Amino acid sequence: MFDLSALGDWADLPFFDTDLPQIAAKIDAGFLPPPALTFAALNRCQAADTRVVILGQDPYHTPGKADGLAFSIPDGFGGRLDSLGNIFKEIQSDTGKTRTKTSLDDWADQGVLLLNTALTVPVGKPKGHATLGWSKLVRQVLERLNDRPRAVILWGGPAQAYAKHLAPHHLIIQSAHPSPLSAYRGFFGSRPFSKVNQWLIDQGEQPINWANR
Repeated sequence: MFDLSALGDWADLPFFDTDLPQIAAKIDAGFLPPPALTFAALNRCQAADTRVVILGQDPYHTPGKADGLAFSIPDGFGGRLDSLGNIFKEIQSDTGKTRTKTSLDDWADQGVLLLNTALTVPVGKPKGHATLGWSKLVRQVLERLNDRPRAVILWGGPAQAYAKHLAPHHLIIQSAHPSPLSAYRGFFGSRPFSKVNQWLIDQGEQPINWANR
């Protein structure tokens, strides 16, 4: 069902042998993102290249909107941006720069792992796969990334529940989820993008270009 050919260094995580077959047996074909894109976040950003982690909730449940990178929407989608639109507002407020490109593939290519706490969702049923077993993969990914300091952004309660799996040497930023339902409860004004970039600079690394490239 799933394409595991591009996992690279992530492929040796125990999850793929011990848990994924059970998950695959429980879900029907009508889920998002499509099977070829389910592991896009890991395919696009290998562990050694990961400098920043953004952990969200679950994929968009509208067909054509989820592309396997958390919060990312394919360029040219044309529908409502919801959480991503609020992320754009915070980028503008925080950095003074503008982003309109909806695909976040350029973030992934700069070392931003865009991961959700659930990697699939039934069409039209948000949180429908939240208890399916994806949590084991998320824990293993974060534990793999404990080998050196990284910046980790946890947006929303489901993401913040994973803080206990993170080593203390990381920069950990927690706030409300950027969803229209919760963005005004602490996401707006949290300034995660400038905080991450200043931390990266302090570590001797290049900052992330969060705006249009």
